[in-house]
Amino acid sequence: MTATTSTVKVAIVHEWLEHYAGSERVVGELLAVFPQAQVFSIVDFLPKKERAFLGGRKVRTTFIQKLPFAKKHFRNYLGLMPLAVEQFDLSGFDLVFSSNHAVAKGIITGPDQYHISYVHSPMRYAWDMQAAYLRQSGLERGLKGLFVRWLLHRIRNWDVRSATGVDVFVANSRYIARRIRKVYRREADVIHPPVDTDAFNLPTAPADRGAYLVASRQVPYKRIDLVVEAFRRMPQRQLLVVGDGPENEKIRALAAGAPNIILKGKVPHAELLSMMQNARAFVFAAEEDFGITLVEAQACGTPVISFGRGGALDIVQDDTLSDTPTGLLFSEQTADAIVKTVDRFETIRDKISAEGCRENALRFSKAAFRSHITALTERVLTEGF
Repeated sequence: MTATTSTVKVAIVHEWLEHYAGSERVVGELLAVFPQAQVFSIVDFLPKKERAFLGGRKVRTTFIQKLPFAKKHFRNYLGLMPLAVEQFDLSGFDLVFSSNHAVAKGIITGPDQYHISYVHSPMRYAWDMQAAYLRQSGLERGLKGLFVRWLLHRIRNWDVRSATGVDVFVANSRYIARRIRKVYRREADVIHPPVDTDAFNLPTAPADRGAYLVASRQVPYKRIDLVVEAFRRMPQRQLLVVGDGPENEKIRALAAGAPNIILKGKVPHAELLSMMQNARAFVFAAEEDFGITLVEAQACGTPVISFGRGGALDIVQDDTLSDTPTGLLFSEQTADAIVKTVDRFETIRDKISAEGCRENALRFSKAAFRSHITALTERVLTEGF
C-alpha cells in the first residue's frame, strides 16, 4: 500500500464512550495523528462537556445504542457486543485502529486493509481475573453465576478467534504485551499511553517535600488500605490520602486514631498538582496495566514508591536497576514491604533528583506517543506486517 499518515483513510474503533478517561485519551491522541479519521463505538453516551477530543466528529454506533436501558446498563449487553462490533462496515478504510480492552479488536477487515489493535488490556474479567470478578460480584454460586461462567467461556473462545484478524498488536506496557502473548500467542509492540506531562510540572517555588502522598480512586484492587496500614506503623511520617470511592469507609476506619494520616477526599486538579509537587514521595500499592498517576507524579519531580508489578516496571527507575533512580519498587503487596521500602527510601532519597524524575516522565508524553504511533504506522504502510 502506497500511502502516508496524512492521506490514508483511517477508522478508529473504540469500545464504548461513556466518560473521558484513560482509553479515551488514547483515542484523542490517535485523532491528533490522524485528523481525517472517523470514529466508531459500540455505544456513545459521552456527556457534551467531555466530547472536545472528538473534534465535533459524529460517532457511528451499533444497534446496542438503541436497546432498552442501554444508557445506564449497556454493559449488561456484553454477550451481544461481539456480534455488534462485527457489524461495522469498514470496507472504505485503508487502516483501522481498534482501541481494545474488551471486544473492539473483533472488527472485520479485508485482505487489503491493515488492522492495528492498541490493547489497553485483554478482557480482564474473562481471563486471569475471572475468579476475582465473580467473587466481587457475588456470582460464585447459583444459576446466575453459572450463566455468567458460560457467557465468559463463550466470550473467551470468540476473543481468541477474533485475535487472528489483527495484523499488528500494540500493548500499552510490557506487562500487557506479556498478557497478549499468554492469551493470544502473539507478539506486541509496546507504545505507552499518552500522559499530559504539561499539566503536571515541576514546582516554581522550592518544594516542601514533607508528606508522603497516595492519590487514587478507593476501590479494592488499588490497595490503599495497605498504604494506610503501613503509615499507621510509621507515626513519624505524614501521609496525605487523596480520593474517594467504595472503600472510603474502610480507609477512614484504618486511619482513625492516626494523626499522621490526613484524609483529603476528592480534590480539584490544582490542589492535587500542588500536593504532587510537594510530596516527599508518591506511594502506590496496586498492580496496574500501566499507571498514569505514577507518570504524573514523576512529571512533578516527585519520587515514586510502588509495588513492582505491572506497568510500574516500565515507569519507575529503581536504584538497583539505574544509576539515576526515580524511585523504589517493592516486591510484595504487603504493609510490611511498604514500611521497609519507605525506610530504605529515606536512606537513598538524595540520589533522586526532581529533574531526573521529570526527564523520566517525558518518555510518556503526548508528543512521544504521537511520534511512536506515526513511526509504527509508516512502517506498516511501507513494509507491511
